[in-house]
Amino acid sequence: MEIKKTPKADGENKRGLFLEIGLVIALGLVILAFSITPKEHRIEKIDKGYMPVETEMVEITRQDQKPPEAPKKVDMNVLSDMLDIVTNDTKIETEISFEEFNEDEAIEIAPVEEEEIVEEEIFVTAEKMPSFMGGDLSAFNRWVQARVKYPAIAQENGIAGKVFVKFVVEKDGTLSKIEVLRSPDKSLSDEVIRILKTSPKWEPAMQRNRPVRLTFTMPVNFQIMD
Repeated sequence: MEIKKTPKADGENKRGLFLEIGLVIALGLVILAFSITPKEHRIEKIDKGYMPVETEMVEITRQDQKPPEAPKKVDMNVLSDMLDIVTNDTKIETEISFEEFNEDEAIEIAPVEEEEIVEEEIFVTAEKMPSFMGGDLSAFNRWVQARVKYPAIAQENGIAGKVFVKFVVEKDGTLSKIEVLRSPDKSLSDEVIRILKTSPKWEPAMQRNRPVRLTFTMPVNFQIMD
């Protein structure tokens, strides 16, 4: 009669087989784990792009300094009859006496004399009176009346009247010291002065056969015609 094993007994016999298979698998995994290693990382050296520079030490040599040149001799012509040359070691003695000075005495300053300017005399009448273009003062008055212009501002304001003016006929025939004695308005005075400054030269007055200065006073009439 054949003896049959129970399923329990058959399972226990296979336990050893399973254990061996497990050990083989575990061993294979260990071997596989050791065979797979991470890649080797290399640390590369960074090239800083420069190399140490060798400096050559140069010895400094000093040039021999030349001795200073002797000053050149300069010939000078000295006029001995005009200059007295005194050396530094010569003592010069000067005697100063203060006997004439008094501290309490006031010092008087001499006044400066100013040159007095004397103006030549101006005549009112003379042996020979001055003449204007061969005529007298009336001729000059007519010359002025023919050239004077009535100021527009005086016409607009109805200003009229006589301007009394005084002037001097100089020895050279020119007019100077033009002065308005009386006038109805400044605009009329300015116009008379303007005309007198353009006057031609006169024949000067004569006194004892020499030219002299002579003064005149004349009126200039401004009249508005209707």
